[in-house]
Amino acid sequence: MKRILIADDNPAVRRGLRDLIANTDGWDVCGEAVNGREAIERARELHPDMLLLDLVMPGMNGFDTARELARVEPNLPILLCTVQLSPYVVREAEKVGIQGAVSKSKVSQITDGISAVLRHETFYCWPAD
Repeated sequence: MKRILIADDNPAVRRGLRDLIANTDGWDVCGEAVNGREAIERARELHPDMLLLDLVMPGMNGFDTARELARVEPNLPILLCTVQLSPYVVREAEKVGIQGAVSKSKVSQITDGISAVLRHETFYCWPAD
């Protein structure tokens, strides 16, 4: 069973992601976080197989969270899941060491991205410029 940590400040989004993950064989939600700081704490405490990370959260955004996690949990694969997907966001995600970036509005992108990141592959969905 692959253990996935979800970090998103929106409870409805967390619930939808939790349901999506729970309905996929071999995947399990091991924890949730509502901001970047909590995501870091939960990652250190739970040692998930991957982190599904929102970009825009209060206090610490997804890029800053990923930078800190690269320091304290360097082997944790991260998939950025955002409504703000743009070429800039994808390039920044790559720069900070995030393994993939997908749109929250595309369920197939999310599941394909999770699968790829769990296989330690990169998965970037490039939106049109």
